[in-house]
Amino acid sequence: MVFHEAIKKALQHLELAERFLAEGRELIDKDPVQASEKLYKAAEEAVKAIATALNLDEARKVLEKGRWILSLLDDAIYAISEKLGVKEIMDWWDAAWFLHVEGFHEARLRSIDVVKRLGHVEALVSLAKIVVEKNLKK
Repeated sequence: MVFHEAIKKALQHLELAERFLAEGRELIDKDPVQASEKLYKAAEEAVKAIATALNLDEARKVLEKGRWILSLLDDAIYAISEKLGVKEIMDWWDAAWFLHVEGFHEARLRSIDVVKRLGHVEALVSLAKIVVEKNLKK
């Protein structure tokens, strides 16, 4: 992927991450099930943004497969953690995955349970913003 195209794609993922984060926050008290899914999607798009901006192997594999799959997202989380030295990202991702499974698919989470994990998703989206903006300046 050409650098310019990669950054453009990373920006698109970041924009989606920020939008899903805002929508998720809005829904926490009204609809924790939908809030859980929006927050998970924010985390997912943040991972895609970071992996794409850093031109990780996982982002390149998406071009071959045609889409992101869970194993690539998981591999990207580990690669990001190693490359950036941000060990907490594994916990952030696990919190987002918990929201996806227990909050959305199983509809077991209350608003307070979603709030407890919101900070993890916010941290992941913030990291994505930092990484993408840093790579824009290159």
